[in-house]
Amino acid sequence: MAETTEPEPTGIQDPLELARAVALDVADDYSHVGGFVSRTDLADGVSDFRFACELKGYEGWQWSVTLYHDAEADRWTVDESSLVPTDSALRPPAWVPWKDRLEPTDLSPTDSIGTDPDDPRLEEGGVAESSLPDVEQARDDFDLSRRHVLSQLGRAQTAKRWYEGPRGPKSLSTKTAAGNPCSTCGFFVPLMGELGTMFGVCANKWSPDDGRVVSLDHGCGEHSEIEPPEPSHLWVQSKPAFDDLHIDIIAQTPRDERSQVELLEEIVSDARHGADEDEATEEDIEAHTAAEEASEEDIEAQTVPESDEPEVVATIAIDGADAADADSDESDESDGTTPDGPDGTDESDGSDESSAGEQDA
Repeated sequence: MAETTEPEPTGIQDPLELARAVALDVADDYSHVGGFVSRTDLADGVSDFRFACELKGYEGWQWSVTLYHDAEADRWTVDESSLVPTDSALRPPAWVPWKDRLEPTDLSPTDSIGTDPDDPRLEEGGVAESSLPDVEQARDDFDLSRRHVLSQLGRAQTAKRWYEGPRGPKSLSTKTAAGNPCSTCGFFVPLMGELGTMFGVCANKWSPDDGRVVSLDHGCGEHSEIEPPEPSHLWVQSKPAFDDLHIDIIAQTPRDERSQVELLEEIVSDARHGADEDEATEEDIEAHTAAEEASEEDIEAQTVPESDEPEVVATIAIDGADAADADSDESDESDGTTPDGPDGTDESDGSDESSAGEQDA
């Protein structure tokens, strides 16, 4: 924002032109001043002229030039000029003192901000001047002899804050408490006074709300009337996974297969059987080789080695043998049969061999 009390440019008596000239003079650049927006007549001859602001970052702002018109002299003079925001301008929030913007959760146990003397949440306490029994009883019950006590506003704000907090009826623990509110719990300690109609203090050490103010319709899940679960045994004996003494007989349905499937299985089985027969192991090859070597040795043992002299199978008597053979041949032809010996051999052959032996001798 800028202000000026310099006289208007010389020779300009048109108020609109004078206001524009002042805005151009105040702006750092002529391009920052836009078109005319409005004129507002104020009291005692004062008028406000507005021009659009084209400065980056100041969207919604306007140049304001205030002029004064002297009716007797019929002359316009400049009062002030500034850059002002409109309702559509982007502005920072209003400044709030640090004490007013502080939240209760922002304080640590070592922080202290004090209390204002005129805090509306407090009011003056009572003085022990009355002798009425009811007044004395109320003063003693609520300790009203303190210098300051909660006012009606302070009690209302406190009740609202507690009821809408994490220990009110809208908390997650209340939804899971299964209809067991704090008002029926034996660990619930009610408060005195007006706040006692809505709140109390939890005294269950096993509750997450122990020592905290809770509403009557709050629930924490550790109600005094909830029965504890049955304790589980240290060792749970389970049934064995397998029973070796029992045999289950299950009826198996026959396989319902098509003829094509059976044919394929037979073909595969035959192929595997033929492959097993064709395969020869090393042991079979060694056994077959040993058998061949043994047969060759037997043949060599039975074979008579060849000699240079020819082998004489039998000797024949040429002189008497020819006549005997001729006689025997004639007798055989006449009879038509050949007499055999008792063992089925030819007797003539035996006689011939014997006679041949005698002649050789």
